[in-house]
Amino acid sequence: MASSKKSIYSALIANLLIAITKFIAGVIGRSGSMISEGIHSLVDTANELLLLFGLYRSRKEPDKTHPFGYGKELYFWSFIVSIMIFGLGGGLSIYQGILHIREPEQLGDPTMSYIVLGLSIIFEGSSLIIALKEFNAIRGDQTWWDAVVKSKDPSTFLVMFEDSAAVAGLFIVGICMFLNHRYNIPVLDGIASLLVGLILVAVSAILARESRSLLMGEGISSESRIKITALVERDSAVLKVMHMLSTYQSPDEIILMLIVAFKEDLDTQQINEAIDRIRDCIKHEFSLVRFVLVQPETFSAEITETGSVL
Repeated sequence: MASSKKSIYSALIANLLIAITKFIAGVIGRSGSMISEGIHSLVDTANELLLLFGLYRSRKEPDKTHPFGYGKELYFWSFIVSIMIFGLGGGLSIYQGILHIREPEQLGDPTMSYIVLGLSIIFEGSSLIIALKEFNAIRGDQTWWDAVVKSKDPSTFLVMFEDSAAVAGLFIVGICMFLNHRYNIPVLDGIASLLVGLILVAVSAILARESRSLLMGEGISSESRIKITALVERDSAVLKVMHMLSTYQSPDEIILMLIVAFKEDLDTQQINEAIDRIRDCIKHEFSLVRFVLVQPETFSAEITETGSVL
């Protein structure tokens, strides 16, 4: 979690400083695309603050109203961040783009805009490199996309996507601005804003999808389910794992519920002892599993019409 905070803090500082300079350059140079970029950086700054707030809230201790803790706060605020990127970042940039396409305006002195673009690329690029290094260290042997899909900590890839969109947007604005001044095509300013907005909408759709999946209660992988089943069924008191339910309460906390069929000749004390063994064994092998709930069930070989075991 500390590594993700490092990338969030670096992005926060970079975006705040860049947003201010972009707005100044946009007003001086009368550039709608630069103002759109300023909006983009301002939204990114707010996003980093929300992610830090989510991380802080997710660390609250369990209480009577939230016995499993507040881990899902991170997933909630990550989803809010993705919506902000879509609504404030993408929506306003697209609006600015359409406005300047319909009513193109001659740009002013581009010197300040070029300076700001150059500095922004340096700062945003530095922040992106930090985010990429942090995520690369986490993903291991997985592909980049698999690591994003399987990640249970949205703060590790949200900043990476934000910074990637920011750098792409800066290059688009820079190219369109150069062509505008070189060939006097004012409509390119609006086109640049529109393209920046579309990039943000695409990024927000990806982030919203992943954050929603975690918020709705994403469970453990099929590989982990198979390993846990084998682990439990090795116990001498167990006949079969009938069913398994799981959910990530936070990136480093899993709630696991098992419905287990025990041997019929066991008394209550022996079943309780077996449950304790199962719980300790799972927690030892899977450090992220914090809560293990085991429900004894009667095993029956009777098969229903659908083929499931009763």
